[in-house]
Amino acid sequence: MIRTRLYRDGKCVEENFDPARISDHLQSGKCVVWLDLEAPQESDLALLAEEFGLNPLAVEDATQERQRPKLDHYDDHVFISLYDVSLDVASGQLKAHELAVFASQRYLITVRKTPNYSMDAVVERWDDNAHLAKFGVGFLMWGLLDVVVDGHFNTVQQLDDQIETLEDLLFDPGERSAQVQRQSYELRKSLVRIRRVVLPTREVLNALMRREMDLVPSELMPYYQDVYDHVLRAADWTDSLRDLVSTILETNLTIQGNRMNEIMKKVTSWAAIAAVPAVVTGYYGMNVRIFPGSGTTAGGYTALGLMAGLVVILYVMFRKLDWL
Repeated sequence: MIRTRLYRDGKCVEENFDPARISDHLQSGKCVVWLDLEAPQESDLALLAEEFGLNPLAVEDATQERQRPKLDHYDDHVFISLYDVSLDVASGQLKAHELAVFASQRYLITVRKTPNYSMDAVVERWDDNAHLAKFGVGFLMWGLLDVVVDGHFNTVQQLDDQIETLEDLLFDPGERSAQVQRQSYELRKSLVRIRRVVLPTREVLNALMRREMDLVPSELMPYYQDVYDHVLRAADWTDSLRDLVSTILETNLTIQGNRMNEIMKKVTSWAAIAAVPAVVTGYYGMNVRIFPGSGTTAGGYTALGLMAGLVVILYVMFRKLDWL
């Protein structure tokens, strides 16, 4: 899929036009072009590189997957690698959608490496802030980055909600230790992945906001600063959630140990109670008849009374000690 937009004098004047007309629009004054490609072939990017004069290293990065979020500065354009992320709430797994971006004073090219990833949210952000379109590519870059960073922030918030639910399971009366442990590892893995995305994105924004970069006019700096603040908050939030998941894992192990101690106390208490009748019957069963009532009915009742009395004493004592 190919999607195009033409901005002239700060207004969107044409949309979804033939990409073959891009070079004609770029030759005219005060025009900014957006070109979007979904999972293009290498041959498509080769034609694009020839048309726009893109650096071969940047084109190579755009064709390869799993690039680190970064910004590379070339002679007349920059190459940016980004990730938009979302969370599968049912499984707790993180989904990442990779984007490659070429930006210059006159054009913005976005390459969606993940099929079926929609740019509608980005276009809607541009339309909602059409009064900023007069700032050209800097405005288009801001809309794209704002949507991507909002995705980071929303995903971290969803992970926070998942962790709160996990905390409630910790002290659930039912036995949920296996579920807690499995979900903890899934959430920890997702937090590690999103941290690998958020931290480099912070550096991308930091590079764009430097004064030597001519893509971002000074009028847009407050907007970029707002996006940068969101990245910082997402990064700090991610670190705190990682510590919280580690605490949950440690607490779960501690709770398991405490439950095991309670079980061992109960088993030991019942074993001690069961040992008393065994000792008494063993004593009364000796061949040497030195105990009172040997060989008589009274002796049997004495043994039964002794066993019952000692069992009751041990039971009461263990109950006071909260072992039973």
